[in-house]
Amino acid sequence: MVFTMSLNLFLLMAMVTTNIFSLYHLSSNLQFPKPTSLTHSPIPDHRLLQLHTIRATINHLTRHYPSSDAASTNGGKPSSAAVPRDLLLYSRLSSIASSCHNHVDLLHKYMSYTPFSICPHDSDLQETLILNGCHPLPRRRCFSKTPSKPPPSLPLHPFPIFLPDSSVIWSKYACKSFTCLSEKQPNIGFDLKKQRESLVTFSSELDLPIPQFMQIAKLANSVIRIGIDIGGGTGTFAAVMKELYNVTVLTTTMNINAPYNEAVALRGLVPLHVPLQQRLPVFDGVVDLVRCGRAVNRWIPLVVMEFMLYDVDRVLRGGGYLWLDRFFSRREDLEKVFGPMIGKLGYKKVKWSVANKTDSSGLKHEEVYLTALLQKPASK
Repeated sequence: MVFTMSLNLFLLMAMVTTNIFSLYHLSSNLQFPKPTSLTHSPIPDHRLLQLHTIRATINHLTRHYPSSDAASTNGGKPSSAAVPRDLLLYSRLSSIASSCHNHVDLLHKYMSYTPFSICPHDSDLQETLILNGCHPLPRRRCFSKTPSKPPPSLPLHPFPIFLPDSSVIWSKYACKSFTCLSEKQPNIGFDLKKQRESLVTFSSELDLPIPQFMQIAKLANSVIRIGIDIGGGTGTFAAVMKELYNVTVLTTTMNINAPYNEAVALRGLVPLHVPLQQRLPVFDGVVDLVRCGRAVNRWIPLVVMEFMLYDVDRVLRGGGYLWLDRFFSRREDLEKVFGPMIGKLGYKKVKWSVANKTDSSGLKHEEVYLTALLQKPASK
């Protein structure tokens, strides 16, 4: 037994001695580091990427989760930079789009509200965040404002004589009625009769009337049942497809200076409040048609445009159609950039018409319009 205790004591002393020498060696290396060889191999790219990711995460946590010391230095009150409580709560429940972190002040303003009460009427703030990539927005625990005097009934026809003004909260807009919008801004889509006429008649090679498109699809034995209209404004394309052919078309639209989403809904159609850079909220290969209206043009960043085209390819079934309606760009850019980008999809060109954009901006920048109907190969 004495021998065993002696052996244990010896081993303990050996371990302590070893640790002391190791600590001494480590400290000497820290004080007198060996010169680094100039031929030392650089850090691999994947390691640098990991380091950048870790650093970004630390910065994010430091900015969005301030320590309790910050509050204690302010008399126990949270500082002005403190994160709204509901934003912290939501961040634990669901992820927040990375672009939201580039607009922290706007995001904090959006989430600074009184829970379980009436939400702030901040549709303009929402639009700004969404257009800057902060989408989907965090959920809030408050009650959205609704019009105080809703109409007793809504139109059953997608082309009503008038849209009820009482179904919109107009405080954020210059115009206070749909009549004002159609009269003072006739080119933004609220003149429903004029919009309908432009979609069913032919006046130039840039036009592709809906009846002609449906005839093309019929001759190709393609059934058109479900579609998406990207940047569809007031939803007139969806309205015509529903009225004449009983086709269901979802309309992506934003409330930029006018109540587009409300107008679409008041016509008995489905508005999707998503920006152009947002992934289309439908499953793969379930859509027969995707139409890109005039909101899709050369002002969209090239990377966003490319991702959008491949997301369109994702949702289109084999044999489905991509319809670019009056896409405008510089002629040189169409030939060298956008044309090849579209060509990478490998779609069949059913229609490809280019014409000069004749307004002052078009003449100044040598811009052209492109109307194209492209069919996705059935083998994809």
